[in-house]
Amino acid sequence: MAPTGGQKDVTPPKLLEVTPADSLLSTRVTRLSLRFDEFITVANAAREVTISPILPFPLDVGFNRKTVTVKVPDSLLQSNTTYRIAFGNAIKDLHENNPFTGYSYIFSTGSYFDSLSLSGYVINAATGLKDSGALIVLHDAAKSNSAVVRDRPLYAVKADNAGNFRFDGLPEKVFKLYAIRDANNNMIYDGVGEMIAFLDTVVVPSSTPLPMQMNIFAEADSAGNVAGTVEETPMRGKSRQTAESNATDGFTYIAAIDTSDVKKRTVDVTQPIQINFNKPVVTFNSNRINLSYDSAGVSVEANVVRTEDTFRKNVLLLNSKWQENTVYTLRLLKGFAQDSAGTDAMPSRYTFRTRRDEDYAKLHVHLPTKYYSKGFVFVLLKGNDTFYQRSVTDTMIHFTRLQPATYTMRVIVDKNKNGQWDTGDLLDGLQPEEVIPYLNPIMLKPGWENMIDFEEEKKPKPDRSTDKTDKLRR
Repeated sequence: MAPTGGQKDVTPPKLLEVTPADSLLSTRVTRLSLRFDEFITVANAAREVTISPILPFPLDVGFNRKTVTVKVPDSLLQSNTTYRIAFGNAIKDLHENNPFTGYSYIFSTGSYFDSLSLSGYVINAATGLKDSGALIVLHDAAKSNSAVVRDRPLYAVKADNAGNFRFDGLPEKVFKLYAIRDANNNMIYDGVGEMIAFLDTVVVPSSTPLPMQMNIFAEADSAGNVAGTVEETPMRGKSRQTAESNATDGFTYIAAIDTSDVKKRTVDVTQPIQINFNKPVVTFNSNRINLSYDSAGVSVEANVVRTEDTFRKNVLLLNSKWQENTVYTLRLLKGFAQDSAGTDAMPSRYTFRTRRDEDYAKLHVHLPTKYYSKGFVFVLLKGNDTFYQRSVTDTMIHFTRLQPATYTMRVIVDKNKNGQWDTGDLLDGLQPEEVIPYLNPIMLKPGWENMIDFEEEKKPKPDRSTDKTDKLRR
């Protein structure tokens, strides 16, 4: 058999020599050379190899065999400043791409090293959860907030996977702190398609930094919409694709009902039946819509309520006071709907069975009394869709028929009491409204009844002095 070639190389390159030496004072390093113990390559140097404070132009990074060279423009270096060159994951061995990580080269043009720090974490303002992937930047405090939309920062660092960040080697100067979800990697906030966070006050690094909370948000567009918060009502199953494909096939429709087996309980009694047309509907005739159900072998007519979708003129919603575990028959007679050309929708018939109460889950949420106010809004989400959102009018909120799924919940601190979360505005200095999340996902199963405290009450600490006295008496 052919030789295996030995075990796979999983060892990163080893740094043998740095010229000039690391951590020099009163030095302007214009050319840096790093020699390794094996052949190397450099990838994504423009993004991975960075210098702080940031220079107006990127560093010139090259490599040859076992050596990496970095050229620094001397004319751009400032006096009495500590510079740190970080290599990220740029340097890798040639054959297995094992990265040489965690290395930074430092030098100072003055007689000392800046050694102060600044740390914190990034929160997605819309969800209240930690946000990873943001770029945290420092600007001169003398500049206005508009500097972040036109100038590159002095210092920049990325938040880790847990949303935490830390600056090291900072001078004792006054800065403005921002966080950017930087889509095009230009270190500038471009508005559309990006997110921003800012502090209301300036910051000064210290030797024992307190964590700063950055609430990152997407600003509203000219129409008042916020990216990621406008939820589109999905069309069930394959009805959207089919409706669009039939756009040139006359006036057709599809009802989002599973009629494959009437023995199966498939229709949700908490939701209307959705009918999707391939064209906008101009006229509806409720007299041509019949709904009946089977009661001990007898067909009983049911009241049906027709609702038009406000935003989509090609969607019809049919609702009724559904009975659980019951066989229904929906008859759509010819002409129950017409398009703009006066074309009648063709007749159809659907037979289905509704679900029973045991197919649903129950949820009872206990809120602390501090949230009992119209200044707070409780939100229950199923996946990414908002299922319930109302101002808090009671400390107990009950849900009796929830589809088995994984849910999340949060509380909005509704300052303007408009019943919804409002984003911020950078140039107006307006912070987004605070969101308090419930951190654990809620898994609901059929037939289960769940009682959840939004916040666990803190138990009073026992009086240790009393305990000691009791022991002495004993």
